[in-house]
Amino acid sequence: MDYRTVFASALGLTPPWEVVNIKFSVEEHRLDIWVDFPPGSTFVCPTCGRADAKAYDSEEKTWRHLNFFQYRTYLHARVPRVECPGGCTVRQVQVPWARPRSDFTLYFEGLIMLLAQDMTVKAIAELVGEHDTRLWRILDHYVEQARAKQDYSGVRRVGVDETAAKRGHNYISLFVDLDTSRLLFAAPGKGSETIAAFSEDLQAHGGRPEGIETVCCDLSPAFIAGVKSFFLRARLVFDRFHVMKIINAAVDEVRRDESKENHQLKKTRYLWLKNPSNLTAKQRKKLESLKYQHLDTVRAYNLKLSFQDLFTQPDRAAGEDFLKRWYYWATHSKLVPMIQAAYTIKDHWEGILNWFESRVSNGILEGINSLIQAAKARARGYRNVKTLITMAYIIGSRLDYGLPKNCLC
Repeated sequence: MDYRTVFASALGLTPPWEVVNIKFSVEEHRLDIWVDFPPGSTFVCPTCGRADAKAYDSEEKTWRHLNFFQYRTYLHARVPRVECPGGCTVRQVQVPWARPRSDFTLYFEGLIMLLAQDMTVKAIAELVGEHDTRLWRILDHYVEQARAKQDYSGVRRVGVDETAAKRGHNYISLFVDLDTSRLLFAAPGKGSETIAAFSEDLQAHGGRPEGIETVCCDLSPAFIAGVKSFFLRARLVFDRFHVMKIINAAVDEVRRDESKENHQLKKTRYLWLKNPSNLTAKQRKKLESLKYQHLDTVRAYNLKLSFQDLFTQPDRAAGEDFLKRWYYWATHSKLVPMIQAAYTIKDHWEGILNWFESRVSNGILEGINSLIQAAKARARGYRNVKTLITMAYIIGSRLDYGLPKNCLC
């Protein structure tokens, strides 16, 4: 077996394609491989599928391939346009090693998609020596292609949350299947229009808005209005993490107000916001020294700890009885932030108690969010919302891109 046969086998070439020349340059750190076809070869007609179409003319093309060790590798080939005996229009054939209009082989693109699951695009660009704009085009193509094949007909329970492309602005909304823990849809913004866009996307993938039984979200008025407008049969469940954020925010406001006169409360913010089991030994000792004092912050903290017990109640009826007692306690606490938090709970009463039927939360969304934000931090942000959405799909959707699985071999 000569070297050309070896490279042809490694590239997965089949007749009439064959390796005709190889040039290796140590100085340029480059390997060039020329692929061609013998005179008189026949090809599959791109229009009708006949296998006896002959070359009409050809065009020279070059593709970036996987590195050969540390050497950049390129494939070169004459790509023919064929004349079909069936009278079809003269068209260029599809080469087996690359997709149409791509400057990269399928193996190279497979490597990029694999690396993108764990690396930033900027880091990948530096690793492979390509501009990141070209790599984003690869990612966008395969994400769009893979999403087009998704089937959402079995989706019944959905979680929705937003994440920021940049601090304070440029949000995207994420929709996840709570039963399979996969990202279904990502859209710019965080308003009711994103719910409408998800409804359209769901139907485009075989799902039915009337088939959605549960939607779990935060207490955003825009999300609530969108769900009520587009998912009429869905039970709305408010995510317990976001409900607790309301309580925590009220506790922190009490602490801030009281710390203006009581310096013992300075730099104690996280003592009151963390769960007791997550405190360090030093923090627990500090908390012990404060929680038996007659402080408004301590009373607010005890209201928070009590509220957490809501989610340990055995059923909805017990949960509602518990919540009524907590509401009375909070509204009679004379702590304005806690009273306001209690009113917010009252305004969202049913959605909070609906948790007892569904027992769902947006924990999986928080996990996807964390991965996206970690990737964003490593990349020092994304260029725009579109790139953030593409990365969200790569991180959270577990898509099948139909690419070679052995691109690292």
